[in-house]
Amino acid sequence: MTTRIGRPLRIGIVGAENTHVEHIVHCLNRERARPGVEIVGLAGGATERNVAAATAGAIPHLVDRVEAMVEFADALIVADRHGGLHREHARPFLELGRPVWIDKPLACDVADACAIIDTAAASGALLTSYSTLRHVPDTEDLVREAATIGELQAVVVSGPADPSSEYGGIFFYGIHMVDIALRLAPGPLGPIRIERGGAIVVATTVVGGVHVTVHFVRPDGKDNHVPFHAVAVGRTGIAAREIGIPGNYVVFGLDVFLGMANTGHAPLTGADMLRPIEFLATVRDAL
Repeated sequence: MTTRIGRPLRIGIVGAENTHVEHIVHCLNRERARPGVEIVGLAGGATERNVAAATAGAIPHLVDRVEAMVEFADALIVADRHGGLHREHARPFLELGRPVWIDKPLACDVADACAIIDTAAASGALLTSYSTLRHVPDTEDLVREAATIGELQAVVVSGPADPSSEYGGIFFYGIHMVDIALRLAPGPLGPIRIERGGAIVVATTVVGGVHVTVHFVRPDGKDNHVPFHAVAVGRTGIAAREIGIPGNYVVFGLDVFLGMANTGHAPLTGADMLRPIEFLATVRDAL
């Protein structure tokens, strides 16, 4: 990969407790699958997972704080499992105008999300954030098919989410379903109605004239959960897919970030990134 900066793109990561980091390190440092790009530092100190990732990927720098990585990294991946940490961890690189990918969710609070977006805008930093499921092959296929079924009328997305998750509650897994739904239905959010019964939370709204329903189904506590599934209803047809998760599905999101860093064009606007957080914040507050 040829980078805009004329040399290998050096990336720092914070949040190695997230298994996504293992996939990213494996892709970039072990497989060297994206030549010209490498992980050069991990923040968070010498935790067991940080040491394991650094060893596996021959990552030269292991530091306590994100601020220390600005000395040797050109870009940052924020991968903390709890979105409440993302604002503070993204700030040092955003203030310097360097590219940042915040691996879902952008934040667990609308005020934090707005502050992150505003910091990037003030410095001109490239910023993006999304669920990687937004870009996996099944979602891409569904988006293409949805364009062939006439004027879109409704979107229904279902999947697992636990409102009591220690990693930001409904935000942790709920972002997957909401991000897919709002990719299919772009536009301003209408009022959101919340219903709850047993192990399910159902959120409905109208987005740009399209009726959107999201089912959040709590896992059974035994690592079993409903699959991710999405349906688009048009005037002349229906498109539906189970959203499968490939073995190294994080790479699909990684490539979108690398494309941004290389071209200088962010894949999502600030409004695009903010809408899922506003949606989920409404669900959380209702619960």
